[in-house]
Amino acid sequence: MPSLTSYIAAAALLAVSAAAPTKQGFSVTQVPVNHGKLTHGAHLTAKTYKKFGKEVPAAVERAAASQTGSVTASPQEYDSEYLAPVTIGGETIVLDFDTGSADLWVFSNRLPASEQAGHTIYTPGTTARQLSGYTWDISYGDGSGAAGIVYTDTVNIGGATVTGQAVEAATSVSSEFVQDAANGLVGLAFSSINTVSPTPQKTFFDNVKASLPSPVLTANLKKGAPGTYSFGFIDSTQYTGSITYVPVNTANGFWEFTGSGYAVGSGSFVSTSINAIADTGTTLIYAPAAAVRAYYSKVSGSSNSAAYGGYVFPCYAALPSLTLGVGSYRAVVPGSYLNYAPVEDGSSTCYGGLQSNTGIGFSIYGDVFLKSQFVVFDNTAYPKLGVAAKPT
Repeated sequence: MPSLTSYIAAAALLAVSAAAPTKQGFSVTQVPVNHGKLTHGAHLTAKTYKKFGKEVPAAVERAAASQTGSVTASPQEYDSEYLAPVTIGGETIVLDFDTGSADLWVFSNRLPASEQAGHTIYTPGTTARQLSGYTWDISYGDGSGAAGIVYTDTVNIGGATVTGQAVEAATSVSSEFVQDAANGLVGLAFSSINTVSPTPQKTFFDNVKASLPSPVLTANLKKGAPGTYSFGFIDSTQYTGSITYVPVNTANGFWEFTGSGYAVGSGSFVSTSINAIADTGTTLIYAPAAAVRAYYSKVSGSSNSAAYGGYVFPCYAALPSLTLGVGSYRAVVPGSYLNYAPVEDGSSTCYGGLQSNTGIGFSIYGDVFLKSQFVVFDNTAYPKLGVAAKPT
């Protein structure tokens, strides 16, 4: 006779995750963490290659290996890391909202003590149910990553609740994740790339969208201040002009679209197709090599440095703006956004917020881009991405 546990597991799998039927939108505001501390630029670039399953360029790998700890950076001049509060089973944990992945995973009490250090830990309580035989794995070829077991639990973000949300509890994490400020991720890409086995699970966005007035997520991220994610509505006070939409190709599970070109400073716009994704879980912009070379040709003292694993320049350099085309819209990223941080403490050399996408296979418009724009992730039957200028 089947056990009570097997009945519970089966019920959890067969039930449709229920969102509170409020038919109201909601917002969640980020909170700053590691104020004035930033990850080394080469580490960020190596992490990005690994995230998308690509081989890390040798120069980036060497540069990342030679740098330890974090960079001390003035929050006023550079930026801090911002995460968002999420309540899981009654406990609040700050997580990274990531439109470039589809797993909601957390540091858990199943981790060795050494891997829990410095993190808020998810401890499954009375609302949690383990899915027997279910696992998840975002490990990479070099052995880094995270993996674990799967529960369903009650998840509340911004006042909206999903019961029976898949929560992936880490039982192992590599040092790269231990050193991160985030206690895990809320994946907001398409559920098709969720890594749970044997049956992929739905994202929080997919589960909650039926309860929303409209199946949209907006990102109003900011430089030097906490940003806001809004679900279910578009706040017209957060942008100016009109929103330009482009179709999203969901074949790879990302918010993938075709960009229309680029310009450097006041230079002429170069019309060219750029296959890109909008990814809140990636810090920098990774663009075609030709666009990156064109940009840094206008930055005095810049170089593509093997020692630092990417384009660098004197921290005092005057940086031109970068314009990226999204359909007919021209999204302008101010030059000040493109100075990520010093390459190491006390250095007068800075790592660029724009790097080449060579070896990745597509461009990534990460937070450096997203903080300069108001962005709409429209998850209707025919998904689309919207971009608009922010009020000055």
